[in-house]
Amino acid sequence: MAKKTTAAPIPVHVTALEMTAPPRQSLPVPVNVHTAILAAPDIPLAYYRFLYRQVGSRWHWVDRLRLDDAALTATLHDKRNAVSVLYVNGAPGGFFELFQVDTETVELSHFGLFEHALGIGIGKWFLLQALYAAWASGPKRVTVTTNSLDHPRALQLYQMFGFSPVGTTDGAVVPLSDAELLALAKRDCLPPPGRLPV
Repeated sequence: MAKKTTAAPIPVHVTALEMTAPPRQSLPVPVNVHTAILAAPDIPLAYYRFLYRQVGSRWHWVDRLRLDDAALTATLHDKRNAVSVLYVNGAPGGFFELFQVDTETVELSHFGLFEHALGIGIGKWFLLQALYAAWASGPKRVTVTTNSLDHPRALQLYQMFGFSPVGTTDGAVVPLSDAELLALAKRDCLPPPGRLPV
């Protein structure tokens, strides 16, 4: 029997949200946690892919993994795009990505935490920092989308911070195929122990 190489599409319910005023909340940094948020305007592709997989693998993020180097470089180095990385106790703990759609609209296109940064009380604070950054350019609205494969409390959290649903659609996410996973492993692998890259 031939080995299955493609995965069946997963149905998703997508919710589009927007907020039309900056958040009013103010949250302290969680105690006993050392944090830093650093903008990464020239983020290396390998590091971005690492962040994307660490955050998104649980939620079936696949789109950016399917981009080749040229397409991902064009996306990340677009002047309208901005990536910021969260560090927790010295190690990467998450990231957010903003896209300046036009003079009036900023999209929070990606947001999430690594597994080790969950459950320490940093998620709401980090989202608030992402929203402060989104509003820094003075847009009239900030948008985000979430779907039924996202964290179960994502929609509730966005609404808590001032987002309102503005539309829903149904779609599908096609998981990475066996061939794609193999290609990613080959592309992103480190050299074998004892061998240095030349």
